[in-house]
Amino acid sequence: MPTKLTSAPSGPSRTFLDFPLALDLDSLDADIAVLGIPFGMPYRPASMANDQSKAPDAIRLAAERPQKTRDHYDWDLGGPLLDGRDVTVVDCGNVTADMSDHKEHYRRAEIAARKILQSGATLVTLGGDHGVPIPVMRALEGLAKDITLVHIDAHLDWRNEVNGEPEGYSSPIRRASEMPWFGKIVQIGMRGIGSARTEEVDAARAYGADVITAYDMHDMGMEAVLARIPDGGPFYLTIDADGIDPTIMPAVMAQTPGGLDWVQTHKLIHGLAQKGRVLGMDLVEIAPSYDVGKITMIHAERLLCNFIGACVRASYYE
Repeated sequence: MPTKLTSAPSGPSRTFLDFPLALDLDSLDADIAVLGIPFGMPYRPASMANDQSKAPDAIRLAAERPQKTRDHYDWDLGGPLLDGRDVTVVDCGNVTADMSDHKEHYRRAEIAARKILQSGATLVTLGGDHGVPIPVMRALEGLAKDITLVHIDAHLDWRNEVNGEPEGYSSPIRRASEMPWFGKIVQIGMRGIGSARTEEVDAARAYGADVITAYDMHDMGMEAVLARIPDGGPFYLTIDADGIDPTIMPAVMAQTPGGLDWVQTHKLIHGLAQKGRVLGMDLVEIAPSYDVGKITMIHAERLLCNFIGACVRASYYE
């Protein structure tokens, strides 16, 4: 019997905004597909299942008025979410895991992401920690050359390994730099103290990564940041929730003052979609139990809706 790559969201029946559930990835017919990848690669046994692994379902369940969100006029977008266009959005559920083999879920995640991307759909991944984009970025192989990676984070994420593990949440950008289908890397929002040591900063600079600290971003403005991202695409966007300011996304493990505010986030998402094709994006590192008054979940839903709406309005699916 073939391995079951994905399963329906757990708990109460709820897909993202109640879009149809699509678990048959071999016959996927969609323009935009949401995929949950709950588990990263742990640095220690106790970290396999953590608070962040609950985030894909927590984001889905947090939507209080999915029909209105889909159908009403959205002032962030200038019209309803899908703009009255013939665009199909589905939720592919969550990648399954084998708790006896910590590497198996990455294999399944890569296969699932590859099937979705090769179908032509734009992939929206819900993590999980920041290790989960690694198999997704591997799945981009063969889709395009010189993909520009746009990375939002408080941290650099260039560690080669932690406790002997090279594919955990401190390493996704280092791993991306080794994938020949990526070209330019633009990293936005670095600040405070994270896992990076001087050697990781040197490695990023040696690669040619354009590292824009949060303070430089605030000084120059998001329009100037967008101008430093090559035109035309294709792009892949990875967003660590701690790259967003904790005043609007407090539900993270590493709260660090000075991140992107909502207006900057909105400008980045819409500006990037207008510059060229965004093949996919991920939102990771949300720890639901750390939330305050659902403020993180509200902004997470807004971020995802803005991304979907921006892709629709960029006429990707016509």
